[in-house]
Amino acid sequence: MAEAETFDAAKFAAWADEVLPELGAGPVHCTILTGGASNIVMRVERDGAPMVLRRPPRTPRPDSLKIIGREARVLAALGATDVPHPRFRRACEDASVIGAPFYVMDWVDGFVGYPLERLPAPYDRAGGARSSLAFALVDGIARLANVDYRAVGLDDFGKPEGFLERQASRWMAQLASYKESEGYEPRDIPGLAYVADWLAANTPPMSKPGIIHGDYSLANAMFHHGAPARLAAMIDWELATIGDPLLDLGWVLYAYRGRDERSPPAGYFDASDFPYREALADYYAERTGRSIEHLTYYMVLAQFKLGVIMERQYARILNGRQTMDVAGDAGAFVARLIGKAYAMARGEA
Repeated sequence: MAEAETFDAAKFAAWADEVLPELGAGPVHCTILTGGASNIVMRVERDGAPMVLRRPPRTPRPDSLKIIGREARVLAALGATDVPHPRFRRACEDASVIGAPFYVMDWVDGFVGYPLERLPAPYDRAGGARSSLAFALVDGIARLANVDYRAVGLDDFGKPEGFLERQASRWMAQLASYKESEGYEPRDIPGLAYVADWLAANTPPMSKPGIIHGDYSLANAMFHHGAPARLAAMIDWELATIGDPLLDLGWVLYAYRGRDERSPPAGYFDASDFPYREALADYYAERTGRSIEHLTYYMVLAQFKLGVIMERQYARILNGRQTMDVAGDAGAFVARLIGKAYAMARGEA
């Protein structure tokens, strides 16, 4: 791939000799794992244990360098906690080493929880094993919610004051920004304005501030091989901040079925093989002591936020900067997310 051309193995080896001796010695081998508009992820090996390098894309976004630094910082802070995550090793701000700032973390031996059709045994079919993945998934955000962010050095990592109150306006402003950044003429998304107004008018008291992953799902979780289901690592921390951890719960649970729901979830997978969201919410509440009284609000907010984020992918498909091979049918996904958020807000889901 073209990204491999930006990796100077000799320069990286010289850097690793100085600050990353645990990678081993000798020639460096690099394999691209993922590479695109978000970040480039590489497996790097010498004669020691393999590790993972994460760097901005070849054409970085305005905030790409900041995001890489924030990811490295939160992973380093989690090292003293029981939150499953890739162990942080080293960061490098010197772009001359491989062409961009980067950080290195441990390789995690496990499998990603999505897509479902690629899951290994015994999770490759319906039943108790697959169902238990959802509880292992929720265990990750429960552990994260219990971390004292100040105690791990993240007291200035975000702005928890007024976090919920500014969400509706913040994401509507993000949507409006696509006109300039993507040359995108906003389309009519049924229910969007209603949802934004509902969120502003129904903001609950914020729960105790904590670290938020910001994009947590089966697709950003790795599990240990074999049964029982155990979370190996929460991955892809680029949206992490300090705020209301219940937003992570809403982000996970909107995709699962409610016991009395009249319409299917707006998620990215078939939730039929998984527990009802009420059971998962109770599991979270028991482990965190947080009230789930306003869960509907957090699920509406999660779908609204994700819809705005995915509308950028739709805009980039329209302007030719993204393909449906990478972004999928983003336009239809956004409509489904906002439609479900609208139904939930109106009590018609």
